[in-house]
Amino acid sequence: MDYRHLGRSGLIISEIAYGNWLTHGSQVEEDAATACVGAALEAGITTFDTADVYAQTRAESVLGRALKGERREGLEIFTKVFWPTGPGHNDRGLSRKHIRESIDGSLRRLQTDYVDLYQAHRYDRFTPLEETMEAFADLVHSGKVHYIGVSEWTADQIRRAHALARELHIPLVSNQPQYSALWRVIEGEVIPACEELGLGQVVFSPIAQGVLTGKYLPGQQPPAGSRATDDKGGADMISRWMRDEVLERVQRLQPLAAEAGLSLAQLAVAWVLDNPNVSAAIVGASRPEQVAENAKAAGVRLDPALKARIDEILEPVATTDPKRVYDNVPAKRP
Repeated sequence: MDYRHLGRSGLIISEIAYGNWLTHGSQVEEDAATACVGAALEAGITTFDTADVYAQTRAESVLGRALKGERREGLEIFTKVFWPTGPGHNDRGLSRKHIRESIDGSLRRLQTDYVDLYQAHRYDRFTPLEETMEAFADLVHSGKVHYIGVSEWTADQIRRAHALARELHIPLVSNQPQYSALWRVIEGEVIPACEELGLGQVVFSPIAQGVLTGKYLPGQQPPAGSRATDDKGGADMISRWMRDEVLERVQRLQPLAAEAGLSLAQLAVAWVLDNPNVSAAIVGASRPEQVAENAKAAGVRLDPALKARIDEILEPVATTDPKRVYDNVPAKRP
């Protein structure tokens, strides 16, 4: 495993982070989830990403139990706040009330006294940004949170948050966006802003929900039990790529991966890590061997000529419009 600084902060994290969105507490049994966490630790992964909303808070609990007994100082545990975690009208968003109550619930489920990175899971249009950042500052100053991050924020939102963070003397160090060779919307505005401000990207879906593994074939039905057929979550997200034009181009990557001595999944993860503003790529898994395979992408540096060939194949079908990123944020106050 190789390690990088998170943005320009002093925090060092593993290039491959283990995430449990759509798996722990939902798609896989706890024994399998625990085995996957064990495989991550064995591979040298020290960074674990979750969120209070995943599996209706169960994912945090599963991760907390799986990491119990590990040396806490040797781990970087990330979680998030924003989406609803209960039936009340204050059980969501980035108000002071919800942030302060949510961190206590997350710490209890994760069985830890602090999280290394606490992330705003989306931008809250209905709470003053000053209120949100002041609440985050309280958590940093109390020792419950070491660093602050955001997820899927626009460049303008990140700039305004960063300015407030500087005033409040708290470390806003990261953004967690979706990013892959097929989903490049952060390249135009978000990455340049983050490079300027010193934030690093902790990216999710680097293999495009499994599409970049090559297991989905043009003209054929998705394999049974795959993400594309799972009604527990993810099928709607993957549908954007389930077109023959995309799947045919992914198959054209096979000889390039073989040339580099990589699987298609490893090639996809290495592609996102090739971006100097990316601090880590989050991988999920339902089986330990998937974790071990993806972890081998750490430390891989793609030859520029090979990367140019990958881009030549995929750029015509890659999504680059930044307006597409934020279409799932609530448009009105709940």
